[in-house]
Amino acid sequence: MLRALTSALRLPGSWRSLRTRGCASHGATGDPEIQVRALTGRDQGITEILMNRPSARNALGNVLVSQLLEALAQLREDQQVRVLLFRSGVKGVFCAGADLKEREQMSEAEVGIFVQRLRGLMNEIAFPAPTIAAMDGFALGGGLELALACDLRVAASSAVMGLIETTRGLLPGAGGTQRLPRCLGVALAKELIFTGRRLSGAQAQALGLVNHAVSQNEEGNAAYHRALELAQEILPQAPIAVRLGKVAIDRGMEVDIASGMAIEGICYAQNIPTQDRLEGMAAFREKRPPRFVGK
Repeated sequence: MLRALTSALRLPGSWRSLRTRGCASHGATGDPEIQVRALTGRDQGITEILMNRPSARNALGNVLVSQLLEALAQLREDQQVRVLLFRSGVKGVFCAGADLKEREQMSEAEVGIFVQRLRGLMNEIAFPAPTIAAMDGFALGGGLELALACDLRVAASSAVMGLIETTRGLLPGAGGTQRLPRCLGVALAKELIFTGRRLSGAQAQALGLVNHAVSQNEEGNAAYHRALELAQEILPQAPIAVRLGKVAIDRGMEVDIASGMAIEGICYAQNIPTQDRLEGMAAFREKRPPRFVGK
């Protein structure tokens, strides 16, 4: 069943609505809230998740969260995914954060359960392959937490982002208090969270919150195009080495450097018997581009 669902997501170059198990597959308007497509041709290996909930500016409600969790579970099993890119189908918005209108109708117990699911979603974005957030508009609260859960972030210079929860009587609850200080350092993260400050994409790049900031274009998708270029740079590299490098960095950052070096050694040892390592050495010796196959 899982294989069939995954195959449905990978029809070449076409957007497909997610068929979600155990929950409604569409929002209140009847339209899908996310779509997934695998790119083809020279971009084969790049998969995109498109958030498309214009009525709520891609706010993270129950259906959208369920569909994202299901998509990630399906794509995790697909070894053909070398880079996963998150983008928006709503012009001017990446993700406006949690759906507070929906949350207002929840009991205290339901709020706790939902926030736990939201936190779980951000953890699932810690995907085996590299992940990139293309932020072409507002990324507030949970929207920025989603971007922080990605490995790399690209923003339009005019995009607006911030962990603004304290301005709503809340605090970041989907990883923001943990990922922002790991990204920017403790003092700056505290300043941004305590004040609920909003940053432009240009300001975010200056602080190191995003990897790249680009001038917005008329179509409103400049960050997406720069994110796609970044994905294209990753695509030719040895996929197993890239994934193991990600593990070494992510796990190593959580421990002391001696333990981190041990983690790096374990990851390196796993890469030694791969065909791609031998191919890389052969390509260097023969002065030709390598042809990595992910084995």
